[in-house]
Amino acid sequence: MDGWQVRWWIAAMAIACATTAEAQPAPPSAARGELLYKTHCGGCHTTQVHWRDRKLAGDWKGLQAQVRRWQRNTGLKWSEQEIADVTRYLNGEFYHFAPPARQAQGPASYLAANATH
Repeated sequence: MDGWQVRWWIAAMAIACATTAEAQPAPPSAARGELLYKTHCGGCHTTQVHWRDRKLAGDWKGLQAQVRRWQRNTGLKWSEQEIADVTRYLNGEFYHFAPPARQAQGPASYLAANATH
């Protein structure tokens, strides 16, 4: 291979690696979820809404459904990743539900398994 072919090969591999890295969703992040929640929801939701007797969420999937519902009702148009992030934050901070077993399979499987439309 001459110098031009080597440079072309390196550039092609770099593009392929970058494209593959972008295709993989990040695992849910409680820190990002906290930022989203406090920025968009904290004005109306106090901690009392999560401690009341008549909670609407009874498990992880129910909590995720409520996050999805309220972001839609308020016109936020969050991605599945952002919904997962806020769900993780709320669960860690207030609810402590057992996360789905599929979470251990990796972020892509976890997000696909928990995506409800």
